[in-house]
Amino acid sequence: MNQVIRVGIIGADTRASWAQLSHVPAVQALDGFELAAVATRHEDSARAAAEAFGAGRWYADPLALIHDENIDIVTVAVRVPAHRALVEAALKAGKAVYCEAPLGIDPAESRALSAAAGNLPTAIGLQGRLNPSARRAARMITEGALGRPLTARIVSTTSAWAPATLSAYRYFEEASSGASLLTITAGHTLDLMETVLGPVTEVQAHTPTLFPTVTAVDTSDPIEREVPDHADILGSAGNGVAFTASVLAGVAADDAEFDFVVRGTQGWLRLRGGTLFGVQGGDLTLTASVPFETPDSPAVPDSGPALNVAEVYTRLAADLRTGSRTAPGFALAARNSALIEAVAEAGRTGNRQIVPV
Repeated sequence: MNQVIRVGIIGADTRASWAQLSHVPAVQALDGFELAAVATRHEDSARAAAEAFGAGRWYADPLALIHDENIDIVTVAVRVPAHRALVEAALKAGKAVYCEAPLGIDPAESRALSAAAGNLPTAIGLQGRLNPSARRAARMITEGALGRPLTARIVSTTSAWAPATLSAYRYFEEASSGASLLTITAGHTLDLMETVLGPVTEVQAHTPTLFPTVTAVDTSDPIEREVPDHADILGSAGNGVAFTASVLAGVAADDAEFDFVVRGTQGWLRLRGGTLFGVQGGDLTLTASVPFETPDSPAVPDSGPALNVAEVYTRLAADLRTGSRTAPGFALAARNSALIEAVAEAGRTGNRQIVPV
């Protein structure tokens, strides 16, 4: 294993891509990492990305990046329908793979990719669970700092899925894209909750589409929204903790909020934060009615969307070097996809759904 972990990012575009906001600055800021290559589907954008981000090489063919022998980690940060082919190719090439969430367009695809990974090191972009404050809160619950946890309440917001959008983001309005309020914002929210409280065992949900027609502000064209833009979820997690989670779309950036309160027989804890990208896109602050150890310092402090992503890269690098499996991997991605499908089914039918653990 090389001393330096060499990362190749597929989807590292300079035009306000998620990779530009999170993966690139995370890799650049971490000691022992190198942004070795970037790839997009077009020569001009690939070359521009390499120049802007200081990557050693660029590729207009993502498969060429995957087969580059000088790449240790292949990061897949493209639209969800393109995940499967790229992830499968990287796994066949024997590479460690970091894929953005959701892993597949549906639970079946996520399960298939998880099975295909075998024992290769993998990471899924459910990075909120590695936030230092979230990790400390989970430890407090495990160690009984609150006594028996009883209830949890979450408000989780995002600026996406607003009443107006850009024509380039039509993709997020299509049910077939696999990228919706449920699979992204609710997926990150419930994964962080499971990190703190334990697995969700049952759910009920109300998942309306409050704005069935939205406007593309750059063209004035109407766009039919095929996915929910609001979700109220309630259920049980861990050892019978009753929870409610309100997932809100279209919130102004200045009003972005994440607020997670757990109450137990001997006290409470609270995680607060929030960004226009959702809970996964920034830091969290922990407070509690009981004493607790200060959370660990993040690998890359004060880094916005890169903060939690850097934690994933740190875990994945350790897995590469030692053979451990500490990064949130593809098995977690399959679990998260199944959980969100249960929420979607509960919203469609109005019936309580049991979630296999």
